[in-house]
Amino acid sequence: MLDWARCDAVERASDRLGGAWTFKGARVPVKALFENIEDGAAVEQFLQWFPGVTRRQVEAVLEHAAQSLTEV
Repeated sequence: MLDWARCDAVERASDRLGGAWTFKGARVPVKALFENIEDGAAVEQFLQWFPGVTRRQVEAVLEHAAQSLTEV
């Protein structure tokens, strides 16, 4: 399981979206990025659809997920 607390691009509040991890400063769940990518969306499309999320945040989330795959 990913430790999202180590990713500075996201945040979690128990009173917001049921405590889901969201992009910092936006009410967009991190899970939405992965769901859209799985459905064939490009990062550029995701950024257009969710203007409160920055490219830097998306890159940080994807990098965090990729790093977690290589950790032992």
